[in-house]
Amino acid sequence: MAHQGPDGVPPERPEPVPEPGARAVTDPADADPGLKANAIGFLDALVIGLNSTSPAYSLAAVIGPIVALAGIYAPGVMLASFVPMLLIAAAFYYLNKVDQDCGTTFSWVTRAMGPWAGWLGGWAIAMTGVLVIGSLADVAVHFGFLAAGLDNWAANEALRQTLTVVVILAMTAVCVIGTEMSARLQDVLILAQVFFLLVFAVVALYRIYAGTSSLDGTRPALEWLNPFGAGGAALTGGLLLGVFIYCGWESAVNLTEEVEDSATAPGKAGIWSTVVLLVTYLSVGFAVVGYAGTEFLAANAGEEEAVFAVLAHEVMGGWAWVVLLAVCTSALASTQTTIIPASRTALSMARRHALPPHLSHIHPRFRTPDVSTWWVAGIAIAWYLAVNQISENALLDSLTALSLLISSYYALTGLACAVYYRRHLLESVHNFLLIGLGPVVGAGLLAWLLVKSVSAMSDPENSASGASWFGLGPPLVIGIGIAVVGVLVMCFWRIRDGRFWQERRGVADPALVHATKKSGTGTAGTPSP
Repeated sequence: MAHQGPDGVPPERPEPVPEPGARAVTDPADADPGLKANAIGFLDALVIGLNSTSPAYSLAAVIGPIVALAGIYAPGVMLASFVPMLLIAAAFYYLNKVDQDCGTTFSWVTRAMGPWAGWLGGWAIAMTGVLVIGSLADVAVHFGFLAAGLDNWAANEALRQTLTVVVILAMTAVCVIGTEMSARLQDVLILAQVFFLLVFAVVALYRIYAGTSSLDGTRPALEWLNPFGAGGAALTGGLLLGVFIYCGWESAVNLTEEVEDSATAPGKAGIWSTVVLLVTYLSVGFAVVGYAGTEFLAANAGEEEAVFAVLAHEVMGGWAWVVLLAVCTSALASTQTTIIPASRTALSMARRHALPPHLSHIHPRFRTPDVSTWWVAGIAIAWYLAVNQISENALLDSLTALSLLISSYYALTGLACAVYYRRHLLESVHNFLLIGLGPVVGAGLLAWLLVKSVSAMSDPENSASGASWFGLGPPLVIGIGIAVVGVLVMCFWRIRDGRFWQERRGVADPALVHATKKSGTGTAGTPSP
Protein backbone atom coordinates (compact mmCIF):
# COMPACT_ATOMS: atom_id res chain seq x y z
CA MET A 1 0.00 0.00 0.00
CA ALA A 2 1.35 3.42 -0.93
CA HIS A 3 2.40 5.80 1.80
CA GLN A 4 -0.39 8.25 2.67
CA GLY A 5 -0.08 11.93 3.43
CA PRO A 6 -1.63 13.45 6.59
CA ASP A 7 -4.96 14.00 4.87
CA GLY A 8 -5.13 10.60 3.23
CA VAL A 9 -4.12 11.84 -0.24
CA PRO A 10 -0.99 10.26 -1.76
CA PRO A 11 1.99 12.64 -1.59
CA GLU A 12 3.39 14.16 -4.76
CA ARG A 13 6.33 12.50 -6.47
CA PRO A 14 9.67 14.32 -6.06
CA GLU A 15 9.75 15.28 -9.72
CA PRO A 16 6.94 17.29 -11.35
CA VAL A 17 5.23 15.76 -14.35
CA PRO A 18 3.60 18.07 -16.92
CA GLU A 19 -0.15 17.98 -16.73
CA PRO A 20 -2.25 16.93 -19.70
CA GLY A 21 -3.38 20.14 -21.33
CA ALA A 22 -0.91 22.35 -19.45
CA ARG A 23 0.44 25.10 -21.68
CA ALA A 24 4.06 25.03 -22.62
CA VAL A 25 6.19 27.95 -21.53
CA THR A 26 6.55 28.91 -25.18
CA ASP A 27 2.81 29.40 -25.53
CA PRO A 28 2.19 33.04 -26.52
CA ALA A 29 -0.69 33.15 -24.04
CA ASP A 30 1.88 32.96 -21.23
CA ALA A 31 2.85 36.53 -22.06
CA ASP A 32 -0.33 37.77 -20.39
CA PRO A 33 -0.04 39.01 -16.79
CA GLY A 34 -2.22 36.22 -15.44
CA LEU A 35 -4.87 36.49 -12.76
CA LYS A 36 -3.77 38.27 -9.61
CA ALA A 37 -2.42 35.66 -7.23
CA ASN A 38 -3.20 35.89 -3.48
CA ALA A 39 -5.70 38.70 -4.09
CA ILE A 40 -8.09 37.44 -1.40
CA GLY A 41 -8.03 35.10 1.59
CA PHE A 42 -10.07 32.17 2.85
CA LEU A 43 -12.75 34.29 4.56
CA ASP A 44 -13.24 36.39 1.43
CA ALA A 45 -13.68 33.22 -0.63
CA LEU A 46 -16.13 31.88 1.96
CA VAL A 47 -18.19 35.07 1.79
CA ILE A 48 -18.26 34.96 -2.01
CA GLY A 49 -19.37 31.34 -1.90
CA LEU A 50 -22.18 32.23 0.49
CA ASN A 51 -23.33 35.25 -1.46
CA SER A 52 -23.36 33.31 -4.73
CA THR A 53 -26.21 31.20 -3.39
CA SER A 54 -28.24 34.34 -2.58
CA PRO A 55 -29.54 32.89 0.75
CA ALA A 56 -32.34 35.36 1.46
CA TYR A 57 -33.67 35.32 -2.09
CA SER A 58 -33.34 31.55 -2.39
CA LEU A 59 -35.30 31.03 0.82
CA ALA A 60 -37.94 33.50 -0.25
CA ALA A 61 -38.33 31.75 -3.59
CA VAL A 62 -38.70 28.16 -2.37
CA ILE A 63 -39.98 28.14 1.21
CA GLY A 64 -43.62 28.34 0.13
CA PRO A 65 -43.46 25.58 -2.52
CA ILE A 66 -41.48 23.29 -0.20
CA VAL A 67 -44.03 23.74 2.58
CA ALA A 68 -46.82 23.07 0.10
CA LEU A 69 -45.20 19.69 -0.58
CA ALA A 70 -43.80 18.68 2.82
CA GLY A 71 -45.80 20.73 5.34
CA ILE A 72 -44.08 21.11 8.71
CA TYR A 73 -41.31 18.80 7.50
CA ALA A 74 -39.96 21.50 5.16
CA PRO A 75 -36.83 21.98 7.37
CA GLY A 76 -36.18 18.23 7.04
CA VAL A 77 -36.34 18.48 3.25
CA MET A 78 -33.85 21.36 3.33
CA LEU A 79 -31.61 19.19 5.52
CA ALA A 80 -31.85 16.29 3.05
CA SER A 81 -31.07 18.64 0.14
CA PHE A 82 -27.83 19.52 1.90
CA VAL A 83 -26.46 15.96 1.58
CA PRO A 84 -25.71 15.86 -2.18
CA MET A 85 -24.32 19.38 -2.00
CA LEU A 86 -21.86 18.43 0.75
CA LEU A 87 -20.74 15.34 -1.18
CA ILE A 88 -20.15 17.35 -4.35
CA ALA A 89 -18.38 20.06 -2.33
CA ALA A 90 -15.95 17.33 -1.18
CA ALA A 91 -15.31 16.47 -4.84
CA PHE A 92 -14.53 20.12 -5.57
CA TYR A 93 -12.11 20.16 -2.61
CA TYR A 94 -10.11 17.10 -3.66
CA LEU A 95 -10.03 18.01 -7.35
CA ASN A 96 -8.88 21.53 -6.54
CA LYS A 97 -5.99 20.09 -4.50
CA VAL A 98 -4.44 18.66 -7.65
CA ASP A 99 -5.55 21.23 -10.21
CA GLN A 100 -6.00 24.87 -9.21
CA ASP A 101 -7.66 25.98 -12.43
CA CYS A 102 -10.31 28.71 -12.42
CA GLY A 103 -12.28 26.61 -14.92
CA THR A 104 -12.99 24.03 -12.16
CA THR A 105 -15.47 21.52 -13.63
CA PHE A 106 -14.31 22.21 -17.19
CA SER A 107 -10.68 21.50 -16.39
CA TRP A 108 -11.27 18.57 -14.03
CA VAL A 109 -13.80 16.73 -16.18
CA THR A 110 -11.57 17.22 -19.22
CA ARG A 111 -8.61 15.66 -17.43
CA ALA A 112 -10.64 12.76 -16.05
CA MET A 113 -13.23 12.03 -18.72
CA GLY A 114 -12.04 13.68 -21.92
CA PRO A 115 -12.52 16.95 -23.84
CA TRP A 116 -16.09 16.39 -25.00
CA ALA A 117 -17.51 15.93 -21.49
CA GLY A 118 -15.24 18.67 -20.14
CA TRP A 119 -16.37 21.17 -22.77
CA LEU A 120 -20.04 20.51 -22.07
CA GLY A 121 -19.43 20.89 -18.32
CA GLY A 122 -17.85 24.28 -18.92
CA TRP A 123 -20.71 25.30 -21.21
CA ALA A 124 -23.24 24.41 -18.50
CA ILE A 125 -21.47 26.64 -15.96
CA ALA A 126 -21.26 29.58 -18.35
CA MET A 127 -24.90 29.28 -19.38
CA THR A 128 -26.04 29.07 -15.75
CA GLY A 129 -24.69 32.57 -15.29
CA VAL A 130 -26.43 33.80 -18.41
CA LEU A 131 -29.81 32.47 -17.24
CA VAL A 132 -29.73 33.73 -13.68
CA ILE A 133 -27.89 37.07 -13.66
CA GLY A 134 -30.81 39.06 -15.08
CA SER A 135 -33.32 37.45 -12.72
CA LEU A 136 -31.17 38.20 -9.68
CA ALA A 137 -30.63 41.82 -10.65
CA ASP A 138 -34.37 42.17 -11.30
CA VAL A 139 -35.15 40.85 -7.79
CA ALA A 140 -32.59 43.25 -6.29
CA VAL A 141 -34.25 46.22 -7.96
CA HIS A 142 -37.77 45.03 -7.16
CA PHE A 143 -37.14 44.47 -3.45
CA GLY A 144 -35.06 47.63 -3.23
CA PHE A 145 -38.10 49.59 -4.32
CA LEU A 146 -40.32 47.71 -1.86
CA ALA A 147 -37.88 48.35 1.01
CA ALA A 148 -37.96 52.05 0.18
CA GLY A 149 -41.77 52.06 0.09
CA LEU A 150 -41.82 52.73 -3.67
CA ASP A 151 -44.35 50.06 -4.57
CA ASN A 152 -45.53 51.92 -7.68
CA TRP A 153 -41.99 52.04 -9.02
CA ALA A 154 -41.62 48.31 -8.37
CA ALA A 155 -44.69 47.69 -10.53
CA ASN A 156 -43.31 49.79 -13.42
CA GLU A 157 -41.80 47.17 -15.74
CA ALA A 158 -39.94 49.63 -17.99
CA LEU A 159 -38.28 51.33 -15.04
CA ARG A 160 -37.45 48.05 -13.31
CA GLN A 161 -35.91 46.52 -16.45
CA THR A 162 -33.85 49.66 -17.13
CA LEU A 163 -32.44 49.71 -13.62
CA THR A 164 -31.83 45.97 -13.79
CA VAL A 165 -29.54 46.49 -16.78
CA VAL A 166 -27.78 49.30 -14.89
CA VAL A 167 -27.26 47.01 -11.89
CA ILE A 168 -25.77 44.26 -14.09
CA LEU A 169 -23.38 46.73 -15.69
CA ALA A 170 -22.36 48.15 -12.31
CA MET A 171 -21.72 44.71 -10.80
CA THR A 172 -19.76 43.70 -13.90
CA ALA A 173 -17.59 46.80 -13.55
CA VAL A 174 -16.86 45.85 -9.94
CA CYS A 175 -15.81 42.36 -11.07
CA VAL A 176 -13.48 43.82 -13.70
CA ILE A 177 -11.93 46.49 -11.45
CA GLY A 178 -10.58 43.84 -9.14
CA THR A 179 -11.16 40.74 -7.07
CA GLU A 180 -10.23 42.63 -3.88
CA MET A 181 -12.91 45.25 -4.54
CA SER A 182 -15.42 42.50 -5.26
CA ALA A 183 -14.55 40.81 -1.98
CA ARG A 184 -14.90 44.02 0.04
CA LEU A 185 -18.35 44.68 -1.41
CA GLN A 186 -19.36 41.07 -0.76
CA ASP A 187 -18.25 41.36 2.88
CA VAL A 188 -20.60 44.29 3.40
CA LEU A 189 -23.50 42.63 1.59
CA ILE A 190 -23.24 39.30 3.43
CA LEU A 191 -23.05 41.01 6.83
CA ALA A 192 -26.17 43.03 6.02
CA GLN A 193 -27.98 40.00 4.63
CA VAL A 194 -27.21 37.62 7.50
CA PHE A 195 -27.95 40.31 10.09
CA PHE A 196 -31.35 41.07 8.56
CA LEU A 197 -32.24 37.38 8.28
CA LEU A 198 -31.25 36.67 11.89
CA VAL A 199 -33.25 39.66 13.14
CA PHE A 200 -36.28 38.36 11.24
CA ALA A 201 -35.83 34.81 12.60
CA VAL A 202 -35.32 35.96 16.19
CA VAL A 203 -38.37 38.25 16.14
CA ALA A 204 -40.53 35.55 14.54
CA LEU A 205 -39.47 32.91 17.09
CA TYR A 206 -39.97 35.34 19.97
CA ARG A 207 -43.50 36.13 18.84
CA ILE A 208 -44.25 32.41 18.43
CA TYR A 209 -43.27 31.60 22.01
CA ALA A 210 -44.83 34.81 23.32
CA GLY A 211 -48.12 33.87 21.65
CA THR A 212 -48.31 37.12 19.67
CA SER A 213 -48.10 35.61 16.17
CA SER A 214 -50.55 37.31 13.82
CA LEU A 215 -50.93 34.12 11.79
CA ASP A 216 -51.81 30.53 12.60
CA GLY A 217 -48.39 29.62 13.91
CA THR A 218 -47.15 26.68 15.94
CA ARG A 219 -44.11 26.06 18.12
CA PRO A 220 -41.20 24.40 16.26
CA ALA A 221 -40.30 20.79 17.07
CA LEU A 222 -37.27 18.61 16.33
CA GLU A 223 -39.48 16.16 14.43
CA TRP A 224 -39.70 18.77 11.68
CA LEU A 225 -36.16 17.70 10.71
CA ASN A 226 -37.42 14.30 9.54
CA PRO A 227 -37.22 14.48 5.71
CA PHE A 228 -39.40 11.36 5.35
CA GLY A 229 -42.17 12.70 7.57
CA ALA A 230 -44.38 13.76 4.67
CA GLY A 231 -43.71 10.66 2.55
CA GLY A 232 -41.45 9.77 -0.35
CA ALA A 233 -43.31 11.73 -3.03
CA ALA A 234 -43.15 14.94 -0.99
CA LEU A 235 -39.44 14.38 -0.35
CA THR A 236 -38.71 13.91 -4.04
CA GLY A 237 -40.56 17.07 -5.02
CA GLY A 238 -39.00 18.98 -2.15
CA LEU A 239 -35.49 17.89 -3.09
CA LEU A 240 -35.98 19.22 -6.60
CA LEU A 241 -36.62 22.62 -5.02
CA GLY A 242 -34.21 22.25 -2.12
CA VAL A 243 -31.10 21.67 -4.23
CA PHE A 244 -31.72 25.07 -5.86
CA ILE A 245 -31.16 26.97 -2.58
CA TYR A 246 -27.65 25.55 -2.14
CA CYS A 247 -26.27 25.96 -5.65
CA GLY A 248 -23.67 28.62 -6.29
CA TRP A 249 -21.21 27.96 -3.44
CA GLU A 250 -18.61 26.78 -5.98
CA SER A 251 -17.90 30.40 -6.96
CA ALA A 252 -15.32 30.33 -4.17
CA VAL A 253 -13.44 27.59 -6.04
CA ASN A 254 -13.61 29.45 -9.36
CA LEU A 255 -11.37 32.04 -7.68
CA THR A 256 -8.75 29.41 -6.84
CA GLU A 257 -6.01 31.12 -8.85
CA GLU A 258 -6.64 34.35 -6.93
CA VAL A 259 -6.95 32.96 -3.38
CA GLU A 260 -4.15 32.55 -0.85
CA ASP A 261 -3.24 28.90 -0.25
CA SER A 262 -4.96 28.03 -3.50
CA ALA A 263 -4.54 24.27 -3.15
CA THR A 264 -6.81 23.97 -0.10
CA ALA A 265 -8.45 27.27 0.88
CA PRO A 266 -10.95 27.52 -2.03
CA GLY A 267 -12.13 23.93 -1.55
CA LYS A 268 -12.53 24.46 2.20
CA ALA A 269 -14.45 27.67 1.52
CA GLY A 270 -16.85 25.73 -0.72
CA ILE A 271 -17.45 23.06 1.94
CA TRP A 272 -17.93 25.56 4.76
CA SER A 273 -20.27 27.60 2.58
CA THR A 274 -22.68 24.67 2.37
CA VAL A 275 -22.51 24.15 6.16
CA VAL A 276 -23.19 27.82 6.94
CA LEU A 277 -26.05 27.78 4.45
CA LEU A 278 -27.55 24.74 6.16
CA VAL A 279 -27.57 26.48 9.54
CA THR A 280 -29.05 29.65 8.03
CA TYR A 281 -31.76 27.83 6.10
CA LEU A 282 -32.83 25.67 9.02
CA SER A 283 -32.97 28.65 11.40
CA VAL A 284 -35.08 30.77 9.08
CA GLY A 285 -37.09 27.73 7.95
CA PHE A 286 -38.12 26.91 11.53
CA ALA A 287 -39.01 30.56 12.14
CA VAL A 288 -41.09 30.95 8.95
CA VAL A 289 -42.97 27.64 9.24
CA GLY A 290 -43.55 28.16 12.95
CA TYR A 291 -44.81 31.73 12.59
CA ALA A 292 -46.89 31.52 9.42
CA GLY A 293 -48.11 27.94 9.63
CA THR A 294 -48.33 25.49 6.76
CA GLU A 295 -51.75 26.56 5.49
CA PHE A 296 -50.71 30.16 4.87
CA LEU A 297 -47.43 29.21 3.18
CA ALA A 298 -49.04 26.51 1.04
CA ALA A 299 -51.82 28.88 -0.03
CA ASN A 300 -49.25 31.48 -1.10
CA ALA A 301 -46.72 29.07 -2.61
CA GLY A 302 -47.30 30.44 -6.09
CA GLU A 303 -46.25 33.93 -4.96
CA GLU A 304 -42.64 32.77 -4.57
CA GLU A 305 -40.41 35.56 -3.21
CA ALA A 306 -43.46 37.78 -2.60
CA VAL A 307 -44.20 35.52 0.40
CA PHE A 308 -41.31 37.14 2.24
CA ALA A 309 -42.72 40.57 1.48
CA VAL A 310 -46.01 39.55 3.15
CA LEU A 311 -44.29 37.87 6.08
CA ALA A 312 -42.06 40.90 6.57
CA HIS A 313 -45.09 43.04 7.35
CA GLU A 314 -46.69 40.35 9.50
CA VAL A 315 -43.60 39.73 11.62
CA MET A 316 -41.79 43.07 11.65
CA GLY A 317 -44.63 45.54 11.24
CA GLY A 318 -43.11 48.95 10.57
CA TRP A 319 -39.69 47.35 10.35
CA ALA A 320 -40.66 45.24 7.35
CA TRP A 321 -38.03 47.01 5.28
CA VAL A 322 -35.39 45.02 7.17
CA VAL A 323 -36.47 41.75 5.56
CA LEU A 324 -37.10 43.34 2.18
CA LEU A 325 -33.62 44.83 2.25
CA ALA A 326 -32.20 41.40 3.13
CA VAL A 327 -33.66 39.95 -0.07
CA CYS A 328 -32.46 43.00 -2.03
CA THR A 329 -28.86 42.71 -0.79
CA SER A 330 -28.97 38.95 -1.28
CA ALA A 331 -29.93 39.24 -4.93
CA LEU A 332 -27.52 42.15 -5.48
CA ALA A 333 -24.59 40.20 -4.04
CA SER A 334 -25.45 37.11 -6.06
CA THR A 335 -25.70 39.17 -9.25
CA GLN A 336 -22.03 40.02 -8.87
CA THR A 337 -20.77 36.65 -7.67
CA THR A 338 -22.66 34.73 -10.38
CA ILE A 339 -20.59 36.56 -12.99
CA ILE A 340 -17.41 35.09 -11.47
CA PRO A 341 -17.78 31.37 -12.33
CA ALA A 342 -19.10 32.07 -15.81
CA SER A 343 -16.28 34.50 -16.69
CA ARG A 344 -13.51 32.37 -15.11
CA THR A 345 -14.76 29.27 -16.88
CA ALA A 346 -14.77 31.11 -20.21
CA LEU A 347 -11.23 32.30 -19.47
CA SER A 348 -10.05 28.76 -18.71
CA MET A 349 -11.70 27.36 -21.83
CA ALA A 350 -10.22 30.08 -24.04
CA ARG A 351 -6.66 29.68 -22.81
CA ARG A 352 -6.93 25.93 -23.47
CA HIS A 353 -8.10 26.69 -27.05
CA ALA A 354 -11.64 25.45 -26.38
CA LEU A 355 -13.13 28.91 -27.08
CA PRO A 356 -11.96 31.98 -29.04
CA PRO A 357 -8.60 33.18 -27.66
CA HIS A 358 -9.67 36.78 -27.03
CA LEU A 359 -11.84 35.55 -24.13
CA SER A 360 -8.63 34.71 -22.26
CA HIS A 361 -7.50 38.34 -22.16
CA ILE A 362 -6.42 39.55 -18.72
CA HIS A 363 -6.66 43.28 -17.88
CA PRO A 364 -3.04 44.42 -17.46
CA ARG A 365 -3.84 46.67 -14.50
CA PHE A 366 -6.66 44.92 -12.66
CA ARG A 367 -5.48 41.35 -13.45
CA THR A 368 -9.03 40.14 -14.06
CA PRO A 369 -10.57 38.46 -17.16
CA ASP A 370 -12.13 41.64 -18.49
CA VAL A 371 -13.18 40.44 -21.95
CA SER A 372 -14.93 37.26 -20.79
CA THR A 373 -16.56 39.15 -17.91
CA TRP A 374 -18.11 41.75 -20.18
CA TRP A 375 -19.18 39.07 -22.65
CA VAL A 376 -21.00 37.17 -19.91
CA ALA A 377 -22.74 40.37 -18.80
CA GLY A 378 -23.69 41.31 -22.34
CA ILE A 379 -25.22 37.92 -23.14
CA ALA A 380 -27.03 37.89 -19.77
CA ILE A 381 -28.55 41.31 -20.47
CA ALA A 382 -29.64 40.26 -23.95
CA TRP A 383 -31.24 37.09 -22.54
CA TYR A 384 -33.01 39.01 -19.77
CA LEU A 385 -34.48 41.60 -22.12
CA ALA A 386 -35.45 39.06 -24.76
CA VAL A 387 -37.21 36.69 -22.35
CA ASN A 388 -39.05 39.59 -20.71
CA GLN A 389 -40.55 40.40 -24.09
CA ILE A 390 -42.26 37.02 -23.98
CA SER A 391 -43.61 37.37 -20.46
CA GLU A 392 -42.52 37.80 -16.85
CA ASN A 393 -43.39 34.14 -16.29
CA ALA A 394 -41.01 33.18 -19.10
CA LEU A 395 -38.21 34.71 -17.02
CA LEU A 396 -39.24 32.45 -14.12
CA ASP A 397 -39.27 29.49 -16.52
CA SER A 398 -35.69 30.26 -17.56
CA LEU A 399 -34.76 30.34 -13.89
CA THR A 400 -36.40 26.94 -13.39
CA ALA A 401 -34.27 25.53 -16.21
CA LEU A 402 -31.23 26.23 -14.03
CA SER A 403 -31.74 22.99 -12.12
CA LEU A 404 -31.01 21.01 -15.30
CA LEU A 405 -27.68 22.74 -15.91
CA ILE A 406 -26.61 22.77 -12.26
CA SER A 407 -27.41 19.10 -11.70
CA SER A 408 -25.50 18.13 -14.84
CA TYR A 409 -22.21 19.85 -14.07
CA TYR A 410 -22.32 18.98 -10.36
CA ALA A 411 -22.89 15.32 -11.27
CA LEU A 412 -20.04 15.42 -13.81
CA THR A 413 -17.72 16.84 -11.15
CA GLY A 414 -18.61 14.10 -8.68
CA LEU A 415 -17.89 11.40 -11.24
CA ALA A 416 -14.69 13.13 -12.35
CA CYS A 417 -13.38 13.06 -8.78
CA ALA A 418 -13.74 9.28 -8.50
CA VAL A 419 -12.31 8.69 -11.99
CA TYR A 420 -9.38 11.07 -11.45
CA TYR A 421 -8.39 9.40 -8.16
CA ARG A 422 -9.33 5.90 -9.31
CA ARG A 423 -5.87 4.43 -8.70
CA HIS A 424 -5.90 5.46 -5.04
CA LEU A 425 -9.47 4.81 -3.90
CA LEU A 426 -8.65 1.45 -2.31
CA GLU A 427 -5.54 2.64 -0.49
CA SER A 428 -7.47 3.78 2.60
CA VAL A 429 -10.95 4.02 4.04
CA HIS A 430 -10.62 7.82 3.86
CA ASN A 431 -9.95 7.75 0.12
CA PHE A 432 -12.71 5.26 -0.61
CA LEU A 433 -15.42 7.08 1.35
CA LEU A 434 -14.58 10.76 0.86
CA ILE A 435 -12.92 10.80 -2.56
CA GLY A 436 -14.68 7.89 -4.24
CA LEU A 437 -17.98 6.76 -2.78
CA GLY A 438 -19.18 10.13 -1.47
CA PRO A 439 -18.80 12.08 -4.73
CA VAL A 440 -20.27 9.19 -6.74
CA VAL A 441 -23.30 8.99 -4.42
CA GLY A 442 -23.70 12.77 -4.70
CA ALA A 443 -23.49 12.53 -8.49
CA GLY A 444 -26.03 9.69 -8.48
CA LEU A 445 -28.49 11.66 -6.36
CA LEU A 446 -28.17 14.67 -8.64
CA ALA A 447 -28.55 12.51 -11.76
CA TRP A 448 -31.71 11.03 -10.25
CA LEU A 449 -33.01 14.53 -9.50
CA LEU A 450 -32.11 15.54 -13.06
CA VAL A 451 -34.27 12.73 -14.45
CA LYS A 452 -37.09 13.70 -12.10
CA SER A 453 -36.76 17.33 -13.16
CA VAL A 454 -36.99 16.43 -16.84
CA SER A 455 -40.09 14.37 -16.14
CA ALA A 456 -41.74 17.19 -14.18
CA MET A 457 -40.78 19.89 -16.68
CA SER A 458 -42.17 17.92 -19.61
CA ASP A 459 -45.66 18.79 -18.37
CA PRO A 460 -46.49 22.38 -19.39
CA GLU A 461 -48.82 22.73 -16.39
CA ASN A 462 -45.83 22.57 -14.06
CA SER A 463 -44.25 25.68 -15.55
CA ALA A 464 -44.66 29.20 -14.17
CA SER A 465 -46.47 30.35 -17.29
CA GLY A 466 -48.49 27.17 -17.83
CA ALA A 467 -47.73 27.57 -21.53
CA SER A 468 -46.78 24.77 -23.90
CA TRP A 469 -43.70 25.07 -26.12
CA PHE A 470 -43.58 22.26 -28.70
CA GLY A 471 -45.81 20.21 -26.39
CA LEU A 472 -43.38 20.52 -23.46
CA GLY A 473 -42.94 22.84 -20.51
CA PRO A 474 -40.92 26.00 -21.33
CA PRO A 475 -38.14 25.23 -18.75
CA LEU A 476 -37.42 21.88 -20.41
CA VAL A 477 -37.40 23.45 -23.88
CA ILE A 478 -34.97 26.11 -22.63
CA GLY A 479 -32.73 23.45 -21.09
CA ILE A 480 -32.77 21.30 -24.24
CA GLY A 481 -32.16 24.37 -26.40
CA ILE A 482 -29.09 25.37 -24.38
CA ALA A 483 -27.73 21.83 -24.61
CA VAL A 484 -28.27 21.69 -28.39
CA VAL A 485 -26.65 25.10 -28.92
CA GLY A 486 -23.75 23.95 -26.78
CA VAL A 487 -23.19 20.84 -28.88
CA LEU A 488 -23.36 22.89 -32.09
CA VAL A 489 -20.89 25.49 -30.79
CA MET A 490 -18.57 22.74 -29.58
CA CYS A 491 -18.62 20.96 -32.95
CA PHE A 492 -18.06 24.25 -34.79
CA TRP A 493 -15.05 25.13 -32.63
CA ARG A 494 -13.72 21.59 -32.94
CA ILE A 495 -13.62 22.12 -36.71
CA ARG A 496 -12.33 25.69 -36.41
CA ASP A 497 -9.56 24.97 -33.89
CA GLY A 498 -9.02 21.36 -32.87
CA ARG A 499 -6.03 21.84 -30.54
CA PHE A 500 -8.07 21.33 -27.38
CA TRP A 501 -9.35 17.96 -28.66
CA GLN A 502 -5.88 16.81 -29.71
CA GLU A 503 -4.40 16.98 -26.23
CA ARG A 504 -3.85 13.69 -24.44
CA ARG A 505 -6.62 13.03 -21.90
CA GLY A 506 -7.56 10.59 -19.20
CA VAL A 507 -4.04 9.48 -18.32
CA ALA A 508 -3.13 11.83 -15.49
CA ASP A 509 -2.72 10.31 -12.05
CA PRO A 510 -3.30 12.58 -9.02
CA ALA A 511 -0.04 11.42 -7.44
CA LEU A 512 1.86 12.75 -10.45
CA VAL A 513 0.25 16.18 -10.58
CA HIS A 514 1.79 18.81 -8.33
CA ALA A 515 -0.76 20.52 -6.11
CA THR A 516 0.82 23.97 -6.08
CA LYS A 517 0.61 25.03 -9.69
CA LYS A 518 1.60 28.65 -10.26
CA SER A 519 -1.50 30.77 -10.18
CA GLY A 520 -2.74 31.89 -13.56
CA THR A 521 -0.01 30.27 -15.63
CA GLY A 522 -1.32 26.76 -16.15
CA THR A 523 2.12 25.28 -15.59
CA ALA A 524 3.40 22.96 -12.94
CA GLY A 525 4.90 24.57 -9.87
CA THR A 526 8.13 23.83 -8.08
CA PRO A 527 8.12 20.40 -6.44
CA SER A 528 7.83 20.08 -2.69
CA PRO A 529 10.80 18.72 -0.77
